[in-house]
Amino acid sequence: MENVKTILLHRSVYADNDYEADQLRAYLKNKGVFVVNLMSSPGAGKTTTLTALINKIKDKVRVGVMEADIDSDVDAIKIAEKTGVKSIQLHTNGMCHLDAGMTKTGLDGIDMSDLDLIFLENVGNLVCPAEFDTGASLDVMILSIPEGDDKPLKYPLVFEKSDLVIINKIDALPYFDFNLEKCMQSIKMRNKNATIIPISAKTGEGVDLVADYFINKLRLFKEN
Repeated sequence: MENVKTILLHRSVYADNDYEADQLRAYLKNKGVFVVNLMSSPGAGKTTTLTALINKIKDKVRVGVMEADIDSDVDAIKIAEKTGVKSIQLHTNGMCHLDAGMTKTGLDGIDMSDLDLIFLENVGNLVCPAEFDTGASLDVMILSIPEGDDKPLKYPLVFEKSDLVIINKIDALPYFDFNLEKCMQSIKMRNKNATIIPISAKTGEGVDLVADYFINKLRLFKEN
């Protein structure tokens, strides 16, 4: 029998989304709008952190927020009431993540004409959101103290993908068995280029550092 050469062609199941995400980033760059993809577990404090952060920067930067959830509009209402910035809710109809197409739909709905910076609060989940490129210019992850210091070891992808890791609820450190130094080392092991900022969104500790981080990132985005 004649030998037959078999060639396996592997195409990523994410390829179409990756292409759409790259197109969206180019579109946003042309518009001068900086989009941040914010990921975390449920209850890590994404909305509370956003509220504290936006109130620090909204007089310097034109900010908008897109809140993604499987259902409800609780977070979008909370952001609008507590910050006064433009906020819309995205329902994923059961999907545990956002992709580039969903992001584009949200951007069409929020009206970017008077915005410089848009925070996209992804669905609370440490797995699916990290697997899909949203088209954002920056990926940010929030880890909270009650979740434990071993999360970078258990959920590596979200830490490998994130440009900034915010460790929230440091005011709770005395009450949990959480080794901050060990956690930071584990994050760096996963992603040596990640910036790590410990904060307490509740007390405001460290929020100024996060505000400065985003203002500087936005400035560089506008200049380049």
